Amino acid sequence: MSVIESIFDTVVSRFDADKMAGFNATVVFDLTGDSEKTYHLTIADGKCTYGQGGVADPDASLTMAAEDFEALSSGALNPMMAFMQGKIKVDGDMSTVMKLQTILTG
Repeated sequence: MSVIESIFDTVVSRFDADKMAGFNATVVFDLTGDSEKTYHLTIADGKCTYGQGGVADPDASLTMAAEDFEALSSGALNPMMAFMQGKIKVDGDMSTVMKLQTILTG
């Protein structure tokens, strides 16, 4: 299992359905660099899942270096600063990304 998949496993395992009640979204993560892959994270009906590859019509798409994704998930990289510095590019619903930030960064 890759480091990235371990991060997604952690996100799924610590998902709190009560805190995310009523929130349903799918976000695609286009990760670049040495670990270049695409993943998607889906929150629907109180469950959180992830998979490899993109999906049609996601609520939002994030593009960033895999290393920045690792730093973001560990808390070493501030998501707002990374966005403002152009390290994270967002396509789609920004409010979805803001809500998702709470489960990605613990």
